[in-house]
Amino acid sequence: MVLEIPRRRFLRTINSKYIYGRVPLVHTIIFLIEMAVVSRLVAKFNSYYAGRPVLTMMITNAVLGGIADTVAQTITTIRLTALRKPGGITKDDTVAIEIHELDRKNPLNANELVPDSKFLPPPFDFERLTRFMAYGFMMAPVQFKWFKFLSRAFPITKTSGLGPAMKMVAFDQLVFAPVGIATFFTVMTIAEGGGKRAVTHKLRDMYLPTLKANFMVWPLVQIINFRLMPIQFQLPFVSTVGIAWTAYLSLSNAAEDAAVPLSRSAPASPSIRLA
Repeated sequence: MVLEIPRRRFLRTINSKYIYGRVPLVHTIIFLIEMAVVSRLVAKFNSYYAGRPVLTMMITNAVLGGIADTVAQTITTIRLTALRKPGGITKDDTVAIEIHELDRKNPLNANELVPDSKFLPPPFDFERLTRFMAYGFMMAPVQFKWFKFLSRAFPITKTSGLGPAMKMVAFDQLVFAPVGIATFFTVMTIAEGGGKRAVTHKLRDMYLPTLKANFMVWPLVQIINFRLMPIQFQLPFVSTVGIAWTAYLSLSNAAEDAAVPLSRSAPASPSIRLA
């Protein structure tokens, strides 16, 4: 308790710093740290994978998931900071205006991804980032084993490539995606302190829209993944392509949490690649 007030003051101070008055400094620093870790992983990936393949995938998945949530939080902060400043958004807030236009034209979700809600404060949410990265870290072995299973069940040969790849995509989208999405919303809501009622409401509100969006985005990506990528690069490829997808899911999930009363839902949660 003695350290709580100084900690809050410190966080409030650093979260009030912006680059050129628009880009949040904390978000930028965290993003640069994450990119430095990714650069190290890329440079040494083959040697790390040869020694400890599963651990390498876990770390890679966690870092890429963290980047996605950092991007999502940065988008929210830029937009809401511009909205809440005296006088509101002006013509100089070009990034905030572009975010709003992309949000308005978003074909995957009828609701705003960045609503002006008091439950979506601009300060960086370190707990949300930690949950996001931890979930990605823990799910990597499952995804890794799943991809290996698909490669054994539907082997791609020099004479047969597209057919097995299509079978893997169908199996992935019809089996893993529905289960993965339900698992994510359940585990994350519980991790945020929600109970059975919060899980039920989250699945009711988010499951089908997320699954439909998944079917619009991932089949083509997975065809490229299974047809062209070696097994050791399949999960990193999916997680890298999925940065934009997981950022979208993070925004969508956080917006949903902000739209319902706190008694019905846990605080805003991030999302990771689910299919």
